[in-house]
Formats: sequence, structure tokens, C-alpha cells
Amino acid sequence: MTGLLGGHVDPRLAEAGDRLAAALAADPDLSFQAAAFHHGIPVLDVWGGPHVAEDSILVPYSVSKNTIGITVGLLVEQGLLDLDACVAEYWPEFAAGGKAAVTVRQLLSHQAGLPQATPALDFLDMLDQPAAAASLAASVPFWHPGSGFGYHAVTIGTLGAELVRRVSGRSMHAFYDEEIRAPHGIDFFLGLPAGEESRRVDVLPMIPPAAGAGEFTATPLGALVFGPGRSSVDMANDRRSWGYGHPATSATGSARGIARLLAAAVTGVEGGAPFLSAETVAAIGQQQVRGFDEVLGQQDRAHAIVFQKPSAAMPFGGPRAFGHDGAAGCFACVDPDTGVAFAWTIVRGPWPGGGDPRAIALAAEIGRVLAADA
Repeated sequence: MTGLLGGHVDPRLAEAGDRLAAALAADPDLSFQAAAFHHGIPVLDVWGGPHVAEDSILVPYSVSKNTIGITVGLLVEQGLLDLDACVAEYWPEFAAGGKAAVTVRQLLSHQAGLPQATPALDFLDMLDQPAAAASLAASVPFWHPGSGFGYHAVTIGTLGAELVRRVSGRSMHAFYDEEIRAPHGIDFFLGLPAGEESRRVDVLPMIPPAAGAGEFTATPLGALVFGPGRSSVDMANDRRSWGYGHPATSATGSARGIARLLAAAVTGVEGGAPFLSAETVAAIGQQQVRGFDEVLGQQDRAHAIVFQKPSAAMPFGGPRAFGHDGAAGCFACVDPDTGVAFAWTIVRGPWPGGGDPRAIALAAEIGRVLAADA
């Protein structure tokens, strides 16, 4: 590509590339990266806008959760983690507060009733992994585990990281870096190395269309999770956050790197074998819950093991597809049936947040076009 949109677009996706270029022309502030692999071969790798370059990296908020899901998948693949075992088998302290029967499957699909600890933690507290994990282990769930589900927006990163540590003997950061990121050349970091800091760009604030328009109306539990005082640092732009790299919300990477993570796990990349078997991919990508979210107060929310599933609001792929969006517009997914792994990073996402609708539509389009061409 030349002009406003840089990079490479497979000829089969030329119409999509033209629309991306047109979007840049229509909005001089728009700045994004988009990347896709098809059965491990790059078919889309583009960027454009004044705030981003080819090698830029940023914090994609909850797109970070893809690191948790893939790391858990590798532990399942290695026979170290049983999704149907009780969490307390690996983490005995977790049995406190009536949680002895909570399974790994429930914990990692937002069913455990721990979207917040008691007493409540703010995001800065969550950057102290040992203390935050101990607080959550001691907490009584907000609902009987398995009776409902609600988005564990930040706590699922702390809970997942502690489970990884108990199972593997390494921190999640070390396990992810040594077993997944480094061996597969993935440009998506948990804790940004000093040598990569010059590439990082700030996430810019979304612009509401009018005063008060589209504001998030929290449930009482959502207010406890997201309300005033719950975030004393800027999750995306504060060094304390991206320097640590909370796996639920402050990993740092490029669209190319995030898509490569999903492709390397599910399809393999550039002729190599995937590092997860089809059986493991099916296990972590299988829907676990769908319906009303107790934290967000929204209908038709759906989760696999950590990952989100397609829904009416996010129709990004087929029934076996899975991935995760981020609060400020970033998005990533993989569809084992089409072999497409996709990621989108954006510097200033559209109001009111969540996965950028342009990204969700593009992911679905790439799957349809390439499946039809197969």
C-alpha cells in the first residue's frame, strides 16, 4: 500500500484495504494498525494516521487478556492444568470464603463471583500480585459460584496469574515470555522491556459526542468494580502499569504481534505447527456462559475460557471463534474454522469504547472472503 495507508494487503482483501484508506482520509486524527494471518500466512499488515507508525506498540486494555487464555491453553496442553479440577487443588488458600468447590473452568469464565475483592482494591493494588491474589483468595464471592457470571475485568488477570504460578512454579510473566512470546517472535509483552520503550505510544482519550451521551450506567456491583477511586493510575499510559504489564489490562504490543500470538497458538505461523492441539483449542474456545452479565448489566455477553465469544453486539466470527476486545477500541480474535487470526490497535478509539465496530466487521469480512476463496 502507498499513501495514507502503509503496509501490505492481500489482493483478495483489496476492498477492505480501500475502505481503511478512505477512513484515514475522512478522519485526519484516526490512527490504527490492523493485522491478519490466514493459516499462518500474513494477509493484512497495515497502519496509518498521525499517531502511529509501523513499529508502534501500545496498551490495548483488555485485549491483554488474550495472553491469559493462551497461557492457560499451553498449561492444559502440557497436562499441567485440568479445567475441571478445583482451584484449591492448585491454590489451597483459595478455598476460603466458601470457594472450595470452585473449578478452574468457573474461575476462568467469570463465574467465580470475584470481580472485586473484599475490601475492594483499586488498580494500583492490582499491580502487587502477591497481595492482590491473597486478598481475592480470602474474599467471599459476590454470588454463589456457577449461579451466574459477571465480567472480572481486572481480577481475572490476578487470579489467572496466581493459578499459572501455582501450577508452573513461575510467574505468569516469566512463563508467558519464556514459553510463548520469545520462542514464537511475538511482539506483545507482559511488562515492557526498557529497550522497547521508544516504540510505545500513548492511548488518547475517546471523545464523547455530547455531554453525558452514552455514559456507562453501572450496576451496584459494576460501580464497585469500575466506580470512582477504582483506578488511581492510568492503566494504558502510566509507567507503573505498562512497566508491570497486568495480564488483564496492561500488556503492550502491536497489531502484528497480537495477531501472531493467536495464529501461532491455533494455526501455526509461516509453515510451523501450532503450539496448541486442536483438542486444546476447542477446550479453551468453547463457550462456557452466555446471558446476563452481573457486573456490566448487559444481556448476551458470552465467554469461553477467559476469551469472549461472538455475540449480536460483536459478530466477529463463526461459532468456534474467540478473542477479546479492549475498553478503548482495540480488538483481536481467531477463528479455527477459517484459520484467520486478526488484531486491531487504535490510538483513539470511538465512543463509547469497547471493540471498535470497524475492527469487528473487518475480522468477520476477512473470514468470509478467505473462506469463500478457499
